[in-house]
Amino acid sequence: REQLDQPTPLPTMPGFKTLVAVLTLCVSAQAFAPMTPVKSMSQAAAAPVALRRVPNQRSALQMGNNAKFGIFSPAVVAARAVLGDKTLNKLRGKGISLHSQAITEWTVYVGASSYQRGMLIKKAKNNGDELGFLV
Repeated sequence: REQLDQPTPLPTMPGFKTLVAVLTLCVSAQAFAPMTPVKSMSQAAAAPVALRRVPNQRSALQMGNNAKFGIFSPAVVAARAVLGDKTLNKLRGKGISLHSQAITEWTVYVGASSYQRGMLIKKAKNNGDELGFLV
């Protein structure tokens, strides 16, 4: 009788399971964030909430002190520690300037309005905030 070749098992890597566990915890850190308290049905019925209309206002620009902590925030914090606030702000300003120029050149190329250009620059700022570049 012929014996079928059995596939050789993959070599084990020491600490692989620990590495996978640590990476999983880091990626899913948001899952452990505290949730807002939920009112029970009896509490919600007992205390009606008064609704009021808020006039439509344009959102105010957020500066670096109000920035969100994102995926690139640790790199920005490390760069601040190495370069200092003044140099980091110069570098950040240069990057923002170059990006705004690229957006402007692209909007001119495609024939977009100045309003659309402004909205794209605002979107870029919001994305930078979400990703943690403005910490």
